[in-house]
Amino acid sequence: MERTSKIRVLLADDHAIVRKGLSMLVNAQSDMEVAAEAASGEEALREAQRVQPDVVVMDVSMPGMNGIEATRRLLEMLPRTRVIGLSMHKDLVYVRELLRAGASGYLVKDCDDAELLLAIRAAARGEAYLSPAVTAAVLTDYRRNVTSPVDLLTSREREVLVMIAEGKTNKEIASALNLSVYTVESYRGSLMEKLNLHNAGDVVRFALRNGLIT
Repeated sequence: MERTSKIRVLLADDHAIVRKGLSMLVNAQSDMEVAAEAASGEEALREAQRVQPDVVVMDVSMPGMNGIEATRRLLEMLPRTRVIGLSMHKDLVYVRELLRAGASGYLVKDCDDAELLLAIRAAARGEAYLSPAVTAAVLTDYRRNVTSPVDLLTSREREVLVMIAEGKTNKEIASALNLSVYTVESYRGSLMEKLNLHNAGDVVRFALRNGLIT
């Protein structure tokens, strides 16, 4: 479906000069705009709740709540929002943890303007984007560590999968996990897409094969 409105972007970085540069770049594009800015993880959560952006550009290292924890909490609140990590760190630990928190992409801060804009547009379309500077390391890590399809899931997705396999409805899952039905539906769609499952029967068979239920 063709996008008819601008991509609304939240910029989260504790350095004002970085936010200013990013804001000028984003607002110069005809298809995107800065909806809000934040100088900390806590502020990013408040502003995201207020403006409900399409994409968040999240600095990984911020004082107080870091970008990894902020990403995790933000996506619990707003599962349709996409997060792109932006960091000076090429260390695989940061990349891995941000992706596990649910981020759709990761860029290093020495990337050029075109790459950042490409990543924002990809995230807005629901696609993932990794900086070429970290892609090779991520693929190597993935091949070395992912031994089960279950490892593709976040902890929350795994909880939802088990409850689906146990026959619980979205409403029952939402009540048990203190989430909205809308959020549970989002997790359900995400885990089924990751595992290439198409219906509740597929979920039950997957859970049995992988020892998640008996």
